[in-house]
Amino acid sequence: MAFRIARGAWIKWMNPSVIHHQNLSPVSSKPNSFTCRAVSSESFQNGGKCFRNYSTVINPEQAFEGVTITIDGVEGRPLYLDAQATTSLDPRVLDAMLPYLTSFYGNPHSRTHAYGWESEKAMETARKQVADLIGADPKEIVFTSGATESNNIAIKGVARFYKSKKKHVITTQIEHKCVLDSCRALEAEGFKVTYLPVQQNGIIDLDQFKEAITPETSLVSIMTVNNEIGVKQPVVEIGKICRENKIFFHTDAAQAVGKIPMDVNEMNIDLMSISGHKIYGPKGVGALYARRRPRVRLEPIFSGGGQERGIRSGTVPTPLVVGFGAACAVSQEEMAYDIKRITGLSNRFCNLIDSELTHVIRNGDAVECYPGCVNISFAYIEGESLLMALKDIALSSGSACTSASLEPSYVLRAIGADEDLAHSSIRFGIGRFTTEAEVDYTADKCIRHVKRLREMSPLWEMVQEGVDLKAIKWSQH
Repeated sequence: MAFRIARGAWIKWMNPSVIHHQNLSPVSSKPNSFTCRAVSSESFQNGGKCFRNYSTVINPEQAFEGVTITIDGVEGRPLYLDAQATTSLDPRVLDAMLPYLTSFYGNPHSRTHAYGWESEKAMETARKQVADLIGADPKEIVFTSGATESNNIAIKGVARFYKSKKKHVITTQIEHKCVLDSCRALEAEGFKVTYLPVQQNGIIDLDQFKEAITPETSLVSIMTVNNEIGVKQPVVEIGKICRENKIFFHTDAAQAVGKIPMDVNEMNIDLMSISGHKIYGPKGVGALYARRRPRVRLEPIFSGGGQERGIRSGTVPTPLVVGFGAACAVSQEEMAYDIKRITGLSNRFCNLIDSELTHVIRNGDAVECYPGCVNISFAYIEGESLLMALKDIALSSGSACTSASLEPSYVLRAIGADEDLAHSSIRFGIGRFTTEAEVDYTADKCIRHVKRLREMSPLWEMVQEGVDLKAIKWSQH
């Protein structure tokens, strides 16, 4: 039995029944020691011992064949391919957090004793780790509860601070819901907001963007990587245009930081929102990058003790920011490897689907995209029906923030997908710990169930007979 826990690292047990892992790996290097707990009586023959093996990557198909996986006491869980919704905690991150969940519990803002000093030092180390990942100064990093809060602070904070001079904001129609709702809140306060359309590939038209700028524009908020279709916006060009026009540029980079190279200075980014749980860190923590030179002024969105430069009051949760910092450090170290590996898995998955199925549409630009986010519409079936059929694989029919709604994705509608295609879309999220075997299994199951569901569809039968469905005038009841 083998179970991969980090880049190229597999734990090899003496008995296939010993499949529970603990005490995984330190944040700074490969694992030093492991302990295994037996989950069936046979494993006691070997005393529950395990060996380390870094040189051989075991074939996951052989490793998992005929073995029921039990991790943390949970059996029969589905494969996880929803990496845009959240990611699992990297074991190296957990290792970094544990001391601050137990021994080092001081308030980082308590300056009168060692408990506070220890936590403050850890907090500032984490702040530097976040800053290093994006090419920023640690003093420009403000810890928050996540990207949603960071987006709210950036958009409302800048707009309200400069409202006596400028009252116009530019964003796009495919932003995360918290950005769109923040802009609507500003509209209710008397601000004018321009929602830029996107082209069929999901990318904005830079000429339209330039035309939307007015002397009243104070802020532009355009995400780096879209959370539903994975398309990358031309942030370098956007940042350059904003700098030339002396407009603050904010980007929601929750789906980009730690996955693709980001440098706030090279990209002329003034404000950036980051999330911990999107990069194998803990949930409930994130950061807002706010440029100091030239300084970006923000009006806080709530009051309190004035922590985090007065921008975000409240006690900073040391264990979470330590984990967040560790996740950033790991991402910086692993990024090149992750991109290469995830790109390979993504291409493999798409090639398998394309080799067996027709009438399949890849939503968003296939080149200017993050490869780990694959959004596909399978024509003539319902996405929800396919999700139910693929119950042993954790997938999404849209973003985790909108998939609960029966309405078609506003992102897909914005790129021109009709309602039927929008309803037939599935998002496949490939991440650091996704294996080739999982990709092959998902593709195989997907192909089989799409074919089965299409055989049940009268529309598919009509298409096979050469009927032009768009030419049909359907009766209304």
